[in-house]
Amino acid sequence: MNQITSEQAVLAALGKVQEPELHKDLVSLNMIRDLKIDGGKVAFTIVLTTPACPLKTQIEREARNSVAAIPGVTTVEVKMDANVPNDGRSRGLMQLPIRNAIAVASGKGGVGKSTVAVNLAVVLAQSGARVGLLDADIYGPNVPTMMGVSSLPPQTGEKLTPAIAYGVKLMSIGFLVKPGQPLVWRGPMLHSAIRQFLSDVVWGELDYLVIDLPPGTGDAALSLAQSLPLSGAVIVTLPQQVSLDDARRGLEMFRMLNIPIFGVVENMSYLELPDGARMDIFGSGGGEKLAREAGVPFIGPIPMDPSVRVGGDQGTPVVVSNPESPVARALCAIGEDIAAKISVAAIQQAGPIPIEMVG
Repeated sequence: MNQITSEQAVLAALGKVQEPELHKDLVSLNMIRDLKIDGGKVAFTIVLTTPACPLKTQIEREARNSVAAIPGVTTVEVKMDANVPNDGRSRGLMQLPIRNAIAVASGKGGVGKSTVAVNLAVVLAQSGARVGLLDADIYGPNVPTMMGVSSLPPQTGEKLTPAIAYGVKLMSIGFLVKPGQPLVWRGPMLHSAIRQFLSDVVWGELDYLVIDLPPGTGDAALSLAQSLPLSGAVIVTLPQQVSLDDARRGLEMFRMLNIPIFGVVENMSYLELPDGARMDIFGSGGGEKLAREAGVPFIGPIPMDPSVRVGGDQGTPVVVSNPESPVARALCAIGEDIAAKISVAAIQQAGPIPIEMVG
């Protein structure tokens, strides 16, 4: 076969491999790059839409097998890369090079919303993505403690430099007030603070900005929606009815603001006992029921585990301190699921990844 025929044969084979989330083939999605053919040796790069792709092993295997089946091919080298697409929402007014912004919210406090936000950010950063974490919970900023950071780096210009922990850039009001000092702020002050956290911080280019919202349906969520177009929101709830009622109000608030709902996460779903049995401390199935009734995806449950509390108190997220634990694995799966949903939404809106976007 000549070179042209060989390339056509390889692309034809790869054109039969589907991206499972997007339901289109790798070639039409423009995910195949740097195709090189040297005799029977074929090498190429697959550019995923997120480094946290939960199905990247399956995609690589199917692509490798498809090319290996071509007559005359002796070896196949596959390199996996990623380029997170922009969600298509203009953030020009704030001049922020942020490709995707994810709000983590709950209807009430005490459901583990900050735990989910912190671990989600770390999971995305561990995958190789550029991630920021904005603690917009003005009245109860817990992110600095949970990430083990007590202060910002020295300011070198007009803007603040975010702290960095576990590969995540951090900003929180907790860095700017004395420990234990209460914030008694009205709506306009809160709105101004959130805008400053976006415009007066050197975030740099981010694939994902994870935003930990305060509980409820108040000023902070409205201010954020007005200041920064959101890719979507994740609703965190407990299984119990009281939490579900509040979570439903939070979910409907985002709908009123025309912000997509990525889905519902049920935290503290169950406690696994030493004998393997599960105890439903707060009931069971509530998060899944809420998602079904609201017509949004149920992303998954997170079990109870004392190591989550210990890690949060000590400043080491559980996906770092105990990565093989059931709760860490659940959080990793949730992070990958959300990353996939963001990619699907962005690709559906913007189309295949432009070649010039890939570094």
